[in-house]
Amino acid sequence: MVALTLPKNSKIKPGKTWPAPSSGDIREFKIYRWNPDDGGNPQIDTYQIDMRKCGPMVLDALIKIKNEIDPTLTFRRSCREGVCGSCSMNIDGVNTLACVKHISEINGPVKIYPLPHLPVIKDLVPDLTQFYAQHREIEPWLQTDTPQPQAEWRQSHAERAKLDGLYECILCACCSTSCPSYWWNGDRYLGPAALLQAYRWLIDSRDERTGDRLDSLEDPFRLYRCHTIMNCAKACPKGLNPAKAIAEIKKLMVERRL
Repeated sequence: MVALTLPKNSKIKPGKTWPAPSSGDIREFKIYRWNPDDGGNPQIDTYQIDMRKCGPMVLDALIKIKNEIDPTLTFRRSCREGVCGSCSMNIDGVNTLACVKHISEINGPVKIYPLPHLPVIKDLVPDLTQFYAQHREIEPWLQTDTPQPQAEWRQSHAERAKLDGLYECILCACCSTSCPSYWWNGDRYLGPAALLQAYRWLIDSRDERTGDRLDSLEDPFRLYRCHTIMNCAKACPKGLNPAKAIAEIKKLMVERRL
């Protein structure tokens, strides 16, 4: 029988349980904790909050815990409006934004982990270095050969409408980190978020480098590791459909060969 040994620091241990308020509408929060400086294993700390003194969102609870109970808790947050994507994490088993996730939607203890299948910097903060590098690879900016106009690049209403469902991506990484193909081939497969952004520029009527963009995606791994599992569309907190965008890129690949 083959004996498999888990990597160092991969086992999650029970952590500290903080004292509960003496009364009130108490909700329990179980939060993943890991500090690279202490060399220990990750642990799950338990916090209990009186919801009468807390806002309705998961991010409200995290801020309350950090401000009033445990200042060492580390997480990202910024806009609190579902726009910046900073507070993406795994809540109750689903990748989402803490600022738009209602605590009332969760039954039982609120379980909070960092986004899955990424290196963890500390606590709920994942390392997105590779994710952003892949976004940079698809060159997400307007590229033209035509001399720049004096006013603006013109675009009809119909042409502009093609970008709906694409430009709204906030690069929160919820979709890519929910994709098994990205888990298995994250070093070579660009992932749902980057490919959705790639399609946004491929169909922009003002962009004049469609051929070059398709050439850069013509690879067994960069594009074609998508197996239409659809986790990405389910996970997207903005209601976008990266799987559809990837399918449209594949269609463009076929059409240019005809």
